[in-house]
Amino acid sequence: MMEDKKNENGRANLSPDDTPKVTGVGGIFFYSDNPKEIKEWYAKNLGLEISAWGTSNFESRNLDRPEEINSLQWCSFKTADGHFLPSKKEFMVNYRVQHIEALVENLRKNGVNILDEITTYEYGKFVHIMDAEGNKVELWEDTAPDIREIGN
Repeated sequence: MMEDKKNENGRANLSPDDTPKVTGVGGIFFYSDNPKEIKEWYAKNLGLEISAWGTSNFESRNLDRPEEINSLQWCSFKTADGHFLPSKKEFMVNYRVQHIEALVENLRKNGVNILDEITTYEYGKFVHIMDAEGNKVELWEDTAPDIREIGN
């Protein structure tokens, strides 16, 4: 039996996986009665750096592909602005996925409520679904992997 080769971090070097699936969290979004104040509070008290777009970006390296930089977006929206409709929840999670077209096809076969068509932007492909408890979920496939030094 052949043993998996390990990288310098002791993790198995994995071959490319073509399975359509979630690979991480891409963003956390929530409602706030006063998004400007809550962003200022997080900046002052927890040190979040808020961009001109009103988001904070957390970067990390992919342990299996250290040259790859992943990011997690954090942002608040004005309470009840409709951004998370048809969900009645006060949050939405964005999941990073691979092979979004195949994943959406699998979701359709499983009877999942697909809210819109896949939309493509220069920074990725997006689609929205509803989970089994009525939470709106955003799926995102990064189409322009960012290979750069963290913090640059």
